[in-house]
Amino acid sequence: MIQTEITPFLEKISSPLTKKEINVLQINLGKRCNLACNHCHVEAGPQRTEELSLEICLELIDFLFKFPEIKIVDLTGGAPEMNYGFKPLVEAARLAGKQVIVRSNLTIFFVESFGYLPEFFAKNQVRVVASLPCYLADNVDKMRGNGVFDDSIKALQWLNKLGYGKDPNLILDLVYNPQLPKDDKFSLTPEQTNLEIAYKTFLQEHFDIVFNNLFTITNLPVGRTKLHLERKKLYSSYLQFLESQFNPDTVENLMCRDEISVDYLGNLYDCDFNQMMNLPAKTKNGKTLTISTLLKAGSLDLISEVQTSDYCYGCTAGCGSSCGGALV
Repeated sequence: MIQTEITPFLEKISSPLTKKEINVLQINLGKRCNLACNHCHVEAGPQRTEELSLEICLELIDFLFKFPEIKIVDLTGGAPEMNYGFKPLVEAARLAGKQVIVRSNLTIFFVESFGYLPEFFAKNQVRVVASLPCYLADNVDKMRGNGVFDDSIKALQWLNKLGYGKDPNLILDLVYNPQLPKDDKFSLTPEQTNLEIAYKTFLQEHFDIVFNNLFTITNLPVGRTKLHLERKKLYSSYLQFLESQFNPDTVENLMCRDEISVDYLGNLYDCDFNQMMNLPAKTKNGKTLTISTLLKAGSLDLISEVQTSDYCYGCTAGCGSSCGGALV
C-alpha cells in the first residue's frame, strides 16, 4: 500500500524532542553570496542584501563572552565572509576561547577584496567546512555554476599550503550534497565512511589535496530544494520517501538538540532549516526568543522543546544528516 500522507514528526518519535545543554551557536550572517547554488536552502545569491547589523553584531559579541557553555561558534550564510560582522565575530569568538567554524563555498577567495581569507582563517585557527558536492567537475558545476569546481580545487590547494588538512590545529572538512532528484527514483546520501575514502583517494591522486573529514548532508525540502521539488511535482513524494527511511537511532544525536541558530536580525531558532522556514524557537509559554532575550535572562535554558516539521525527516533518514554529517 502506497503511503499518501506524512505522519507528523512528533507523532513518529512519540514524545517531545527535548533540548539538551546548548553548546553550539550557529549564526547566519546574511543572504549575500557570490554564488546562487540550485540546492541552497538559504536561497542566497549575489542580488540578496540582507545581512547582520552593527547592533546585532555587538549583542552577539557580548553573548560570546557571557556564556562559557557555548563551545562552538558556527558561521554560515550566504557566504558568511561577505556579510557584515564576519571578522569581528571570528576574532571575538577566538578571544573568548571558542572553536570557530566557517561554512565556506571556497570560491569567495577569488572575489575581489576577499583574498585575505585563507591567511585570516589560518591565523585564527578557524575550522573550514567547505562545500564540494562531488569530486567530479561536471557534477559540481551543474549544481553550483560554471568554473566553481576549478576555483574550489585552487582554494583547497591554497589552504593545504597554509597547513590545512595537515596541522592538527587547522581542520579542513568537505561537505557532500547529492544532486537534486529529477524523478521519483529517490536515494539517500552514500555511506559517509566509504565516500570519504573515495574523495580522499581521488583528490590526492589528481590534485595532491588532503583534508580531514567528509560530511554527507541530505537535501532537505527547504529553500531552493523545495522550489525545485515543487516544480517537478516531487515535493510530497520526496517527503514520503524520507519518512519511509526514518531511523529512530538518529534522534539522540540531532544537531537541533544542543545548538541554537540565530538569524541576521537576532531571532532564535532550533536549527538553520527552521530558520529558513520561519519556525522560531519558543519557550514553554510559547514566546519567541531573540539574542537580546537570552542576554537579559542570563540563561540558555529558556527552550525546553525543539520545534519540528515534516522536513525533520530529512535529518533522521538513513544514517541521519546534520551540519557535521551522518549521525549514526
